[in-house]
Amino acid sequence: MEASFAGKRALVTGAGKGIGRATALALARCGAKVIAVTRTQADLNSLVEECASITPVCVDLTDWGATEQALQDVGPVDLLVNNAACANLQPFLEVTPDKFEQAFSVNVKAVVQVSQLVARGMKARGSGGSIVNVSSQASQRALREHAVYCATKAALDMLSKVMALELGPHQIRVNTVNPTVVMTDMGRLGWSDPEKAKSMKSRIPLGRFAEVEEVVNSILFLLSEKSSMINGVTLPVDGGFLAC
Repeated sequence: MEASFAGKRALVTGAGKGIGRATALALARCGAKVIAVTRTQADLNSLVEECASITPVCVDLTDWGATEQALQDVGPVDLLVNNAACANLQPFLEVTPDKFEQAFSVNVKAVVQVSQLVARGMKARGSGGSIVNVSSQASQRALREHAVYCATKAALDMLSKVMALELGPHQIRVNTVNPTVVMTDMGRLGWSDPEKAKSMKSRIPLGRFAEVEEVVNSILFLLSEKSSMINGVTLPVDGGFLAC
């Protein structure tokens, strides 16, 4: 999608790999000054090698204190993409406390904290802004062995709606993209079994999983002024899965 983010500053979490990395690079190509946040320094090093204009921030978003310290001096942010996520797949009867806490810390709590830090600045400047939270079709459909992941993404969808309600008067828009399986490393981890993948694809009218670029284009649209009256939506990028 053609969009210009010249003069804008964007922060992307989970920017080391997959959708987050591709989003950070796309925003930079479209003229934004990008702050890339992830917990793995090697991923940040390779990202900066690929695009020298990107500002790297290495922090574990499950650590509230470390995150606040790492982001307090990044400067004004106009665009935020909360993409960082983890998917610990366990049957419901085998869910463990550590995996439960990790998933909610990354997929929900970190979104609260990073969005607070960014939105406070947006409100204070009075310049508005746009926040996109990367959710999933799993927020609205039950998937085997995804009990905790589904729960975190359902929580994220509702969190995003409340953010849209409360931040909207300050001209800060908040939306989610809800992809089907995307062929990132995390997507391959969960759907490497051919029979499992076949079963899911059979429920997608387009008959395939999503490519990373297709999700990135949706994120760019929701960040841009081309979606200036869109606020509080969950946008499926799922080939029709949720429609059926």
